[in-house]
Amino acid sequence: MKYRSRTDIVALILEATKEGAAKTKIMYKAFLSYSQLKDYLSILLERELIEYSDKDQIFRITDKGRRYLYLYSKVMELITPSDQDLENKIK
Repeated sequence: MKYRSRTDIVALILEATKEGAAKTKIMYKAFLSYSQLKDYLSILLERELIEYSDKDQIFRITDKGRRYLYLYSKVMELITPSDQDLENKIK
């Protein structure tokens, strides 16, 4: 697996929580160990990017988290070469 930055991992976790997710689902979708997951969830809760429902034991993305995902996708569009860019470099 290629190197992933913290921002990439946060984006994966936020994507996993869009419909609500338990720890196990987030862990598998973001490819994290349980100890890594605990650390990231703690930070995301503290920064109010996700919220936790004690009743359901489910994590959900917040509006602030959705904004992060939006901005993350815009930055990725800027720095990720498109297929057209790659074709031009090959020629």
